[in-house]
Amino acid sequence: MKIGIILFIFMTQAFAVETCSRVAVIDGQEVLIDTSTAEKGEGLRFYLEKDPIAKSYLDKYQKGTEMKWQSAFVGTLGTVLIVAGILTGSDSKKRTSYILGGSSLMAVNFLLSKTMANTNERNLDRSIEEYNKRNAPGIFLKDQLETERTFSFALNKTWSF
Repeated sequence: MKIGIILFIFMTQAFAVETCSRVAVIDGQEVLIDTSTAEKGEGLRFYLEKDPIAKSYLDKYQKGTEMKWQSAFVGTLGTVLIVAGILTGSDSKKRTSYILGGSSLMAVNFLLSKTMANTNERNLDRSIEEYNKRNAPGIFLKDQLETERTFSFALNKTWSF
């Protein structure tokens, strides 16, 4: 159990670093994709708004990154079920049902949220593709430029050596 908690902490830290440090290369200059504003992808808006199709994909991407109340509700419900299971008497049959139900609910919610987030990333990629078709200088994601010497591992995390 302790090992699982430690791994979870390291994984969330790794995803946080990856999200906050995404860089694009435009005409040899590095540009942060996610600036300090709340909107992801805002660092590319100056370039992408020159092309209406690219801007529409960027807007769709930013709309897809907003917090969903349904996901928060399901996560809270899963937590409540787990806590109810813990507080229920140890000899109760409901205890196992509550804990398993809450854990399953939270796991499914996590997987759906990650799937939707990964699917939404395609909108940013499409936005950059559409911009590059009709405009110069081109926008290139830095991690795409460094494709050699990399491999993927669990939940789309990429390490390079």
